[in-house]
Amino acid sequence: MSSGYLPKQVFIETAVAGSVITQRVLERLSGVPVYIIDSVEQLREKARTQTPTISEGKRTLVLTRHQGSFFKSCPASRTRGEAANVCCNYFVINFASNCHMECSYCYLQAYLNFPYIVVHANIEDLTGELESALAASPGSFFRIGTGELADSLALDPLTGYAQRLVEFFAAQRNAVLELKTKTDCVEGLLGLEHRGRTVVAWSMNTRYVQKQEEHKTASIEDRLRAARKCADAGYRLGFHFDPLVHYPDWESDYRRLVGEIFDTVPAQAIAWFSIGALRMTSGLRDTMRSRFPGSFLPLGELVPCPDGKLRYAKSIRTRMYVKVLEWIRARASASTGIYACMERPEVWSRVFETSPPADSEIGELVTAGVQSDSFRSQS
Repeated sequence: MSSGYLPKQVFIETAVAGSVITQRVLERLSGVPVYIIDSVEQLREKARTQTPTISEGKRTLVLTRHQGSFFKSCPASRTRGEAANVCCNYFVINFASNCHMECSYCYLQAYLNFPYIVVHANIEDLTGELESALAASPGSFFRIGTGELADSLALDPLTGYAQRLVEFFAAQRNAVLELKTKTDCVEGLLGLEHRGRTVVAWSMNTRYVQKQEEHKTASIEDRLRAARKCADAGYRLGFHFDPLVHYPDWESDYRRLVGEIFDTVPAQAIAWFSIGALRMTSGLRDTMRSRFPGSFLPLGELVPCPDGKLRYAKSIRTRMYVKVLEWIRARASASTGIYACMERPEVWSRVFETSPPADSEIGELVTAGVQSDSFRSQS
């Protein structure tokens, strides 16, 4: 695997010392120094006084007991009023935070205030909370992802977290799990009985962007090979063209990428695509300039938008979306969902040539094929 993670030290909260996640990590890191601590607050104070750089901080792995809620709606769905973007009714599980990979545009580097990589090892609390939430709404179908604050699979060779979630979701009738990644760390998933309840998804970009901006990630070739393995194992797949990046050869490069996806995996195996243009806050742009002085992304023609983010002008975004949507639709299965992520209603209307559906309706459209497959596999 091309994008595994090896920390230089591990801190474990006493409360999760006996966790199955903790024990698996310890088995795989026998030569790495391990320290038992009473509370993660000790490390927060250390981080405040010693102020490690973002890159240095990522070399420390912390296993904690998460005491808040694991399960929540996607941040886009919590934005209302004039600044509201179209929402796809997505839900997230925050099982970990931070990532050892170094994408220049990653919002986490300007969002997280704790520099270390954290895994919430109390997985039994997570699955218990999920079980209660799903049982409370038996008439709803939930699309739930783990990739908001961490890559879904980057740590899985150590933790086995995703494997346990796949097994949990296999028993659920009204939910599907999405594991979103920029790695090729899928070996642990291939022998599992997933019963159609897990979609394995990749953030995809052109080779130019991947090599210039997505440091320490799996190559596009490796991501495609991993996708094929998952398709052969019966998983449905997702692909996220996010962020779409505007540069002189963007059109030919993204068209080639779309073609490679359909040349690699069967169209019927693809559950959904999302498209989303490059966006950042002014704070993130400053961080990018400091950490990645060779990046061309902060130099683009970005304009302020009502949600406080900097984006390409609507005309540029619309043209990119229309083109990518055209290439996808030319080869996609009729059951494949396609949606724009965190985009303005007026842009959505221009691209899809229809008014944006309500949040719940978009969620239904995106997951229609998966719901059909899932319920059929239960019968």
